[in-house]
Amino acid sequence: MLNSGDIPAAVQFFAEDTRNHGVPVGRQAVLRVLTDIHTTFPDWRMEIEELGVVGDDVMVRMIVTGTHKGVGKIPVNGGLLVGVPPSGNTFNVQHIHWYTLKDGLIVEHRACRDDVGMMQQLGLLPPVKRYDLPQK
Repeated sequence: MLNSGDIPAAVQFFAEDTRNHGVPVGRQAVLRVLTDIHTTFPDWRMEIEELGVVGDDVMVRMIVTGTHKGVGKIPVNGGLLVGVPPSGNTFNVQHIHWYTLKDGLIVEHRACRDDVGMMQQLGLLPPVKRYDLPQK
């Protein structure tokens, strides 16, 4: 649903009192965040690479891609894109998301994203200089 841009349908999988990184945010905040992401990156895609389930927890490692065509309005993606004019550039980075479920709904979300790598690929941060380590 997220890949097709059907944000309202995707949000129905979150509990009304869902938490993000331990902070109560609720379903409406999830709707605002996902809408902002899709406004900033209309072609946003999340391709699952690995998925694991332990009890009520679901861990997903994915590749996330998109083209920077809009202006972020709320501090998502590390808060680095608020008010930034579209670069027109694309990105391809890895994310790991951890969801805790209860009664079939997401009650907690946590994530580890490569926001710096995304910003570098978008041309909004300088690339990291790589140095070879000396040989012993």
